[in-house]
Amino acid sequence: MQNVTIPGARLCSALPYLRKGDRIVDVGTDHAYLPIYLVREGLVSRALACDINQGPIHSARANIAAAGLTDVIETRLTDGLHGVKDFCPDDVLIFGMGGELIVKILSEAPWVKDPSIGLILQPMSRAAVLRKWLTENGFAITGETITFEDKYYQTIAARYCGENIVYSETELAVGRLNIERCPPLFEGFVRHEISVLDAVLRGKSLSCRADTSFEERMKKNLEELL
Repeated sequence: MQNVTIPGARLCSALPYLRKGDRIVDVGTDHAYLPIYLVREGLVSRALACDINQGPIHSARANIAAAGLTDVIETRLTDGLHGVKDFCPDDVLIFGMGGELIVKILSEAPWVKDPSIGLILQPMSRAAVLRKWLTENGFAITGETITFEDKYYQTIAARYCGENIVYSETELAVGRLNIERCPPLFEGFVRHEISVLDAVLRGKSLSCRADTSFEERMKKNLEELL
């Protein structure tokens, strides 16, 4: 049995939102490092490692077998959450994808609109798009974490509550709970987002017809958080 590979801070940001003994689905599992770690450490009872590509599934199966966990970690070649409902997961993990793709995956799996199912999501981009979809489709955002591993990452935990929740533009961008709690990495993250807006504004300044109202408004709003 091989030594367990300990995931970095980015993947470990999922841990606070898991309940001991949960059954999880890891969408876009790649090498299945996270499911292997969670099962080996007794943090979850069973896992389903999914990916749309055959290569990652082969890698995942090899790693799962080397860890001696083929009886408790399944693999499935599938697009998003298609064909996953029968696994009856307690938590759905989707890391390493853009916010728009995560929205597409969730939209195509209406069964996740179940208060007993937790969503643990980490958009690589367009986090505001993901938060907007969640809050407009009956999901309450129950937890948020900012991690830094080469770059800043936002992890969002959500659960279906059946009510639509209105977020401001700023809350969609950086998270209502992050704003309320101001975690250790929050200031650096906000400054990074301001620098991104500055870069966009510089690019748009080359065109006299470019509309910069959104970027200017967001920059002002973010500066007020510091």
